[in-house]
Amino acid sequence: MITVKRVYDPPSPDDGFRILIDRLWPRGLTKERAAVDVWLKDVAPSTELRRWFHRDPSPSGEAEVFDEFRARYEQELATNPAVDELRELLAAHPLVTFLVGVRDLELNHGKVLEDFLEHHP
Repeated sequence: MITVKRVYDPPSPDDGFRILIDRLWPRGLTKERAAVDVWLKDVAPSTELRRWFHRDPSPSGEAEVFDEFRARYEQELATNPAVDELRELLAAHPLVTFLVGVRDLELNHGKVLEDFLEHHP
């Protein structure tokens, strides 16, 4: 079972194994407060994709931009060796929480990664 949670939210025993899946360490957060078991930054979107996604607001709608982000990130995941490392961690831990630094818990790379793993076992 995978859940996605903000790394800034307090840790909970219900989180299970906590994996930070951001390429950058969360601003202003100590390692102790984050309570991260593993920082798997290589499974995060590439720097180029992250910069593209966070560019100045686009003329198209937010959902359209996120759909394009999802497609590009899934292409990266399909050839990313860090996904195999993540699958090993998932096999070893029945309850996993993906930690992300984003504000939006619906439109973020953690949800894309969760969906990708579900549909590409």
